[in-house]
Amino acid sequence: MADTVKVNDGNFGGEVLNSDKPVLVDFWAEWCGPCRMVGPVVEEIAKENNDIKVCKLNVDDSQATAAKYGVMSIPTLILFENGQVKNRITGYMPKAQLVSKLGL
Repeated sequence: MADTVKVNDGNFGGEVLNSDKPVLVDFWAEWCGPCRMVGPVVEEIAKENNDIKVCKLNVDDSQATAAKYGVMSIPTLILFENGQVKNRITGYMPKAQLVSKLGL
Protein backbone atom coordinates (compact mmCIF):
# COMPACT_ATOMS: atom_id res chain seq x y z
CA MET A 1 0.00 0.00 0.00
CA ALA A 2 1.58 3.22 -1.18
CA ASP A 3 0.63 6.81 -0.66
CA THR A 4 0.70 9.45 -3.36
CA VAL A 5 3.92 11.40 -3.84
CA LYS A 6 3.81 15.18 -4.19
CA VAL A 7 5.79 16.34 -7.21
CA ASN A 8 6.66 19.80 -8.54
CA ASP A 9 8.78 21.47 -11.21
CA GLY A 10 11.93 20.68 -9.20
CA ASN A 11 11.51 16.96 -8.53
CA PHE A 12 9.33 15.88 -11.49
CA GLY A 13 12.22 14.45 -13.50
CA GLY A 14 13.56 12.34 -10.66
CA GLU A 15 10.22 11.11 -9.34
CA VAL A 16 8.36 10.62 -12.64
CA LEU A 17 10.59 10.56 -15.71
CA ASN A 18 13.36 8.47 -14.10
CA SER A 19 11.06 6.07 -12.22
CA ASP A 20 11.68 2.36 -12.68
CA LYS A 21 7.93 1.68 -12.78
CA PRO A 22 4.93 3.35 -14.45
CA VAL A 23 3.85 6.64 -12.86
CA LEU A 24 0.34 8.08 -12.77
CA VAL A 25 0.41 11.86 -12.28
CA ASP A 26 -2.69 13.74 -11.14
CA PHE A 27 -2.46 17.37 -12.32
CA TRP A 28 -4.82 19.29 -10.00
CA ALA A 29 -5.46 22.53 -8.08
CA GLU A 30 -7.02 23.38 -4.70
CA TRP A 31 -9.83 25.49 -6.23
CA CYS A 32 -10.92 22.79 -8.73
CA GLY A 33 -14.16 21.01 -7.77
CA PRO A 34 -13.72 18.02 -10.12
CA CYS A 35 -10.13 17.68 -8.83
CA ARG A 36 -11.46 17.28 -5.30
CA MET A 37 -13.84 14.59 -6.61
CA VAL A 38 -11.12 12.61 -8.39
CA GLY A 39 -8.59 13.03 -5.55
CA PRO A 40 -9.94 10.20 -3.35
CA VAL A 41 -10.12 7.93 -6.42
CA VAL A 42 -6.45 8.64 -7.14
CA GLU A 43 -5.60 7.86 -3.49
CA GLU A 44 -7.44 4.51 -3.78
CA ILE A 45 -5.57 3.66 -6.98
CA ALA A 46 -2.27 4.40 -5.17
CA LYS A 47 -3.16 2.11 -2.27
CA GLU A 48 -4.42 -0.73 -4.49
CA ASN A 49 -1.64 -0.81 -7.11
CA ASN A 50 1.86 -1.52 -5.86
CA ASP A 51 3.14 -1.92 -9.42
CA ILE A 52 2.70 1.79 -10.23
CA LYS A 53 3.75 5.00 -8.54
CA VAL A 54 1.06 7.66 -8.09
CA CYS A 55 1.98 11.35 -7.89
CA LYS A 56 0.07 14.61 -7.50
CA LEU A 57 1.20 17.87 -9.07
CA ASN A 58 -0.46 21.16 -8.11
CA VAL A 59 -0.65 23.13 -11.38
CA ASP A 60 -0.71 26.47 -9.55
CA ASP A 61 2.64 25.68 -7.91
CA SER A 62 4.25 23.95 -10.90
CA GLN A 63 3.09 25.79 -13.98
CA ALA A 64 6.18 24.96 -16.08
CA THR A 65 5.62 21.19 -15.87
CA ALA A 66 1.87 21.54 -16.50
CA ALA A 67 2.61 23.66 -19.59
CA LYS A 68 5.28 21.25 -20.83
CA TYR A 69 2.71 18.44 -20.93
CA GLY A 70 -0.07 20.59 -22.39
CA VAL A 71 -2.31 20.48 -19.34
CA MET A 72 -5.01 23.02 -20.23
CA SER A 73 -7.87 21.61 -18.15
CA ILE A 74 -7.86 19.91 -14.79
CA PRO A 75 -8.04 17.35 -13.46
CA THR A 76 -5.75 15.72 -15.98
CA LEU A 77 -4.26 12.31 -15.26
CA ILE A 78 -1.20 11.28 -17.27
CA LEU A 79 0.33 7.82 -17.16
CA PHE A 80 4.09 7.80 -17.81
CA GLU A 81 6.17 4.74 -18.69
CA ASN A 82 9.94 4.96 -19.10
CA GLY A 83 9.70 8.76 -19.06
CA GLN A 84 7.17 8.85 -21.91
CA VAL A 85 3.45 9.71 -21.89
CA LYS A 86 1.55 6.45 -22.36
CA ASN A 87 -2.00 7.64 -21.69
CA ARG A 88 -3.91 10.72 -20.52
CA ILE A 89 -7.40 11.50 -19.30
CA THR A 90 -8.93 14.90 -18.64
CA GLY A 91 -11.92 15.44 -16.38
CA TYR A 92 -13.68 13.46 -13.69
CA MET A 93 -14.95 9.93 -14.21
CA PRO A 94 -15.88 7.09 -11.85
CA LYS A 95 -13.06 4.87 -10.61
CA ALA A 96 -13.91 1.78 -12.70
CA GLN A 97 -14.02 3.83 -15.89
CA LEU A 98 -10.81 5.66 -14.97
CA VAL A 99 -8.90 2.44 -14.24
CA SER A 100 -10.18 0.87 -17.47
CA LYS A 101 -9.27 3.86 -19.66
CA LEU A 102 -5.80 4.08 -18.12
CA GLY A 103 -5.26 0.35 -18.58
CA LEU A 104 -4.37 -0.27 -14.93
